[in-house]
Amino acid sequence: MSRARTPHGSNAVTWRLSGLVQAVGEPDSAVRERAARELGFEVGELRGFRFARRSVDARRRHGAPHFVCQVDLVVDVSRRTPRLARAVREGRARAAPEVGRLGDPSRAGAMGARPRVVVLGAGPGGLFAALAAARSGAVVTLVERGAAIETRGRKVVAFHRGAAPDPDTNLLFGEGGAGTYSDGKVYTRVDDPLEVPILEELVAAGAPPEIVFDARAHIGTDKLHRILPRLRARMEADGVQFLFETRAEGLVSVDLGGGQRRVRALRTTAGDLPCDALIVAVGHSARDTWAWLARDGLVFEAKPFQLGVRVEHPQELVSRGRYGAGPEAEALGPASYNLRAPGGADPGGLGPAGVGPAGVAGAHSFCMCPGGRIVASVSEPGQLCTNGMSNSKHSSRYANAALVMTLGPEAFAAYGRDAFAGVALQRALETRFFEAGGETYAAPAQRVPDFLQGRESAGELRTSYGFGVVPGRIDLLLPPPVRAALAQAFGAFERQIRGFAGPDGILVGIETRSSGPVRAPRDRVTRVAVGFQNLFPIGEGAGHAGGITSAAIDGAHAGHEASGAAPRV
Repeated sequence: MSRARTPHGSNAVTWRLSGLVQAVGEPDSAVRERAARELGFEVGELRGFRFARRSVDARRRHGAPHFVCQVDLVVDVSRRTPRLARAVREGRARAAPEVGRLGDPSRAGAMGARPRVVVLGAGPGGLFAALAAARSGAVVTLVERGAAIETRGRKVVAFHRGAAPDPDTNLLFGEGGAGTYSDGKVYTRVDDPLEVPILEELVAAGAPPEIVFDARAHIGTDKLHRILPRLRARMEADGVQFLFETRAEGLVSVDLGGGQRRVRALRTTAGDLPCDALIVAVGHSARDTWAWLARDGLVFEAKPFQLGVRVEHPQELVSRGRYGAGPEAEALGPASYNLRAPGGADPGGLGPAGVGPAGVAGAHSFCMCPGGRIVASVSEPGQLCTNGMSNSKHSSRYANAALVMTLGPEAFAAYGRDAFAGVALQRALETRFFEAGGETYAAPAQRVPDFLQGRESAGELRTSYGFGVVPGRIDLLLPPPVRAALAQAFGAFERQIRGFAGPDGILVGIETRSSGPVRAPRDRVTRVAVGFQNLFPIGEGAGHAGGITSAAIDGAHAGHEASGAAPRV
């Protein structure tokens, strides 16, 4: 039986109860009372209560939409009841997982010479790597090529008003990383002791408290712009030094023999930064950074990545398809979705001439933005990539999501045999779509029925995309196997949400940055890169995470390792 790390002390235990139903509009206090009663406790003897997970169940066969909850109840370690014993036997209750901590404050000032840790990249992986390292006693410098969020916001607005994209500060690079201009989804499939303290750190910086337990937790781009400066201030109070608008240019390292190198410093436009450990958290679009890291000895390999298009519908169509009608549906607000379709037969190659094995898995939705809009995630001129974002109130009348297929390295072998063949494929497609949009960052668009029938869409195409759209043959612009997998998937999507494959659905642009096409191999436990003693490649850019929270978790573990502190619970 695990003991909870709670303010109540070591004489308390936390029990997690699953399968509780909460009606829409029902107060949380009623759930607390029902949970206590189900385990045979009195409400007054609970020493703590929290929601561990809450998700919407909108399946029609289960009646009106409602919530399904997991809750944690803290009681005296000696407290036992027959109902608790029965719930444990039936699998409805168990000792709650241990909760970790970010850093080990007891180590600060007790380690002799404090290690110098340099972190490259201020996305979620880099931010929480720096925070964990600093709280474990390290002297931390965080280097970011882009601007702090205040300046970043102004440059992004300038781009949308017609300025050329800034290669260093844009929707992909800058404080907070690419997730800042997505919609701040912080739910993850990763089950890790550091998830809760990371989310609690965001709450302390101003995020809504419910992100700790909401199964579809979302902060919103607007709130992230207020949270990031507060998180930065908290980190600076812990000793983290930020160097914004500073480009990294190379590694200063020494060959130790036996195939091992040790980084002595990071070479930057602000000068060389000596370090005892370097954490590389550069994100899934840092193509130029990958190039010089490979030049300086970091091993990369090709890995599967996701590629597809954005699809947009009226939000009302999605909400009606997911929740139906009625007061519960209205109270739940804009609906989201998570759609999957099984893969079919190999439909052909991805090469320029359509040759070679495809390696294309079935389509699924990704980064769904209820009440959101489509944006241009551009970091290089002359290329087009779309993404979705939404504010905290989901106030747009549109709903959009990426519809992507997973491509294995065999799918893009025609673009090269090295680790960066996937990058070559991304660039080729982004250039193709940029040209098809008229080279103005307008995006090609096509109604779903026209995509399926192979014809250009007639009439006005209304979307949320700020640069505007032009009628385009997305069915011809996509590689044949991707087109075939997507066309096959629409039947499954239509069965899940009526009208999804109808004329109200519009495909926009191309989405190539849902994940990165490279991985930096590393030790599974220490996270140290192959061929190095003190370089830690982490997050999405290193191929070891797939979202804001998973990247933050990966970074926090690396911060502990880099500072010499093992993660503690």
